[in-house]
Amino acid sequence: MKNGKKVLGVVTVAGLLAASLSACGSSNENDGNSAASPEPSASASASAPASSPAASESSGEKVTITFQNIYPDSSDPKYQMLHKIVSDYEAAHPNVKIELDSLNTDQQKLKLKTQAASKEVPDITIVNPKAQMQPFVDADLFAPLNDMVKQNGLADTFQTGILDPYTFNGNLYALPDGNNIGVLYYNKSLFQQAGIANPPTTFEELVADVKILKEKGITPLAIGEKDSWTGSFLFMNILLRTYGPGFLQDVTDGKTTFEDPAFLEAVKAFEDLVKAGAFQDGATSFDYNAGENLFKTGKSAMYYMGSWATGGIETAEVSKDGNVGVFKFPTVGGKGDPDEYMLAPGSAFAVSKNSKHLNETLDFLNYFMLNYPKELFGLKGAVGLAQKVEGDFKAAGYSDMAVTVLDLFKTVKGGDLSFDNTMNPATSQVHLSSIQNLFVTPDTDPAAVAKEHQQAYEDNK
Repeated sequence: MKNGKKVLGVVTVAGLLAASLSACGSSNENDGNSAASPEPSASASASAPASSPAASESSGEKVTITFQNIYPDSSDPKYQMLHKIVSDYEAAHPNVKIELDSLNTDQQKLKLKTQAASKEVPDITIVNPKAQMQPFVDADLFAPLNDMVKQNGLADTFQTGILDPYTFNGNLYALPDGNNIGVLYYNKSLFQQAGIANPPTTFEELVADVKILKEKGITPLAIGEKDSWTGSFLFMNILLRTYGPGFLQDVTDGKTTFEDPAFLEAVKAFEDLVKAGAFQDGATSFDYNAGENLFKTGKSAMYYMGSWATGGIETAEVSKDGNVGVFKFPTVGGKGDPDEYMLAPGSAFAVSKNSKHLNETLDFLNYFMLNYPKELFGLKGAVGLAQKVEGDFKAAGYSDMAVTVLDLFKTVKGGDLSFDNTMNPATSQVHLSSIQNLFVTPDTDPAAVAKEHQQAYEDNK
């Protein structure tokens, strides 16, 4: 099998698990009980200088750096962080203009593919780890960050092992924004309105609760399935329960196929959820932000997403008075361990190798990443970062929900990465479309779904 078509191996997943556990820090970090100051640690809190005076600054040359990103939602802490850091940097470097291209996730992926085809990659862009990055690395589009990450102690701000999925042949090509787990958020008042006392602990209870909520006129589960990875992320958590960790690795190793009974069971369970009326009408026409905003505005009872969503939910109206809770993905048919999660190393910032202002771009990205955890901590958006944050979240005013999410990191025993982060792009695209189709045709024979996946895999080995 070619290098770009392999799934993540056990060693890498183990490294990510170690990073997930370290996200909670020591017994004095992030547990809400320490007497520490509610400020991040010195390594991540001090406003960082630019890495070095760029030649353009001394010459007065005007420089424009294009920064493609996935923070278009003005209500999200990451949007506010982005604009604050950019403004600060531009104030300190009057000759530099940071031109932001803020897009929804799938829009950005499609745009980057088009740009990459013509080798016109923005100065800074967004990539996802391993299999999704591999084609861009193979095309020699990104600048290695090995030297830049050593400047101003930036490398030391990242959790152990978290840079591995962005490293190829000894070269680091991107810096991640997060390190997350898949969780279910729920609206306590809507649960109470429907007469549901506690969040479900089994998939069967989840389906039953969906039906109760639907009968009460409440949208049970929000999703932004126009961005097809969202449905896949949920489906893969079901598969994690029916099979256990390592399904895609076992497919690659020839130990099983997509026609495994556990895959068929996961497809049927997903279809049962759709047929129960779990999702809002027209779910495939809602992009990621629109789907999430249904939950953030109190219009859905539940929302399944990576823990990176915590910051946006934390600061939304729906979280007022402790109204939002969080729970682990339940067992399915009595199978699975709730302490095994979908593991989600974050989207990451990569630099174009062909940037006309490469030194200035590296200088800015160094500054941006050094200030990233500090700014997000203050904006209550620092849950699930790839970088170390040692402040006292509770003392800093983070909600019980946010602290609960941090505590969930401590329970992680293992898990899996998303399909499109582990399998080759061609097979992943078939998978994404196949799962998306189930939102429209949930009576599809699971065997047909399995056969479609297996054929795509065989065609793209």
